[in-house]
Amino acid sequence: MKPSTLFATVLALAAGVVAVDQQKQVVVTYPSNTPDWVVSQAKDAIVAAGGVITHEYNLIKGFAATAGEKVLETVKTMGSAYNALIEEDEVITIS
Repeated sequence: MKPSTLFATVLALAAGVVAVDQQKQVVVTYPSNTPDWVVSQAKDAIVAAGGVITHEYNLIKGFAATAGEKVLETVKTMGSAYNALIEEDEVITIS
């Protein structure tokens, strides 16, 4: 294999690694008047993109998930009239 071909192959592989969608742990919530189909559609989109729904909330309209940044942008625009709030899931402590 020529060095130039090897170099091109390494560059192509490196570009593929950089293009991987970064997974985030998030909490997605909606206003209480949001129809259930909007929330279901968002969860389905996350699962279809390879994400995981880690918890479904009962007291508030929302769920926790691990998902890629690209699908989270899609979820944010879905049902835009209902303003999905997407926050990174983190531990909060009281001192």
